[in-house]
Amino acid sequence: MIQLHNVSKLYPPDNTGVRDIGFQVEDGEFVFLCGPSGAGKTTLLRLLFRSEPVTEGQVIVNGRNITRLKGKGLAAFRRRLGLVFQDFKLIPHMNALENVSLAADVTGVSWRQSRRKAFALLSELGLKDRYGALPPALSGGEQQRVAIARALVNDPELVLADEPTGNLDPEMAEETMRLFARIQRRGTTVLIATHDYRLLRRFEGRVLMMRQGRLVGEQYTAGAAASP
Repeated sequence: MIQLHNVSKLYPPDNTGVRDIGFQVEDGEFVFLCGPSGAGKTTLLRLLFRSEPVTEGQVIVNGRNITRLKGKGLAAFRRRLGLVFQDFKLIPHMNALENVSLAADVTGVSWRQSRRKAFALLSELGLKDRYGALPPALSGGEQQRVAIARALVNDPELVLADEPTGNLDPEMAEETMRLFARIQRRGTTVLIATHDYRLLRRFEGRVLMMRQGRLVGEQYTAGAAASP
């Protein structure tokens, strides 16, 4: 699913985002990208969904060298990803259903189909009675679940999540991680950037450790959380 070959991202005049990163993620894997703030986790995710170009190296996603994508090809690639951000990035004047269905609308599906899919996902995530609420009226946990529904509405092959539990209390953080685990069990590849090491003790997955822009280690965690 993902192959990185000697990837570096440098910012002028002499700041390093990431340097000489190389690893591979298989289809359907659950991977934690871990490290302290400033380790390069967010930079690496940006390179994976091409919001920024690499300085050196190659990024292969699902067999395609995305460093070469431009225009419509890049837009089509991004539509096949599920992106979850720490600050949710919901549109404040659109309700939960509209926020989720908008992501499907831009792919060209019908209005009826996009809203049917959006409502089904919101219901699955426990938000059946909140689909008409605007983001400011939702709790942090509810907003995060709306963001997850939006990320899943187009049935992505790959989900990238940047500190998705950073604004949540421990109970809601664990509930959110259970949702990602359930997504992965359906066959979706999930890559989560986090500095919350408690999650590693609770959930099964592969752990890639970063520090100062470099990949410094790899391990596996068996997890302890019961299946939802």
